[in-house]
Amino acid sequence: MYEGVHAWPDGESTVARMALTASEYGFDGIVARNHGEDPASYDPETIAEKYGIDVVPGVEIRASDPSRASGFLGTHRTDKTIVAIHGGSPEMNRFAVEQAAVDVLAHPMAEDGGFNHVLAREAVENAVHIEFNFAAVLRSTGGERVKQLRNLRKLRELVRTYDVPYVVSADPRTHLQLRAPRDIAAVGSTIGFEADEIEAGLRAWGELAERNRARQSHSFVEPGVWVQSDDEE
Repeated sequence: MYEGVHAWPDGESTVARMALTASEYGFDGIVARNHGEDPASYDPETIAEKYGIDVVPGVEIRASDPSRASGFLGTHRTDKTIVAIHGGSPEMNRFAVEQAAVDVLAHPMAEDGGFNHVLAREAVENAVHIEFNFAAVLRSTGGERVKQLRNLRKLRELVRTYDVPYVVSADPRTHLQLRAPRDIAAVGSTIGFEADEIEAGLRAWGELAERNRARQSHSFVEPGVWVQSDDEE
């Protein structure tokens, strides 16, 4: 299972510190998903060797409008393993699910973004994973927490109905905000998820990384089409 994290300078802890804590909590890897304007500096291979945990280079594109996001998407797609779009508004949610180059629509309900059955179908068509982001539920109280729980329940109904691919995250910005998979599963139960569904959403980060790493290889042309080297003949 994997977790998507925001590390220094987008968060308060370094990628290495996030990786250490994640390994102690039983995660197989983390996705460093800093916003594009605040990239982290780290060596994935060194951290992986030291802590025994996979570190996936990623990015969460945050833009004021889809046209700017489109430009950033073209820039980051070639050098990041996982590319997410910072969602929440109707415009950015729609843009994200319509792009096959996007891996994850992050926190689509953050601003009451109006995620609906039309966007759910587009996400399925383009294999865009929808994020169940538990940050607000874990770190807010009172009316705000109730509101976020309601939004997540609505999102869960749409994802289940249309069989939309999804990821799950506590969206930590410091190693102190990391939560073990069993704790995230407990939060998921409050919106109707079974534990195995939460685990599937945590594994999905790693599955995306594995798929995209294969696509980044020189032998990949397009889904289902690979270049065969001479020694494979």
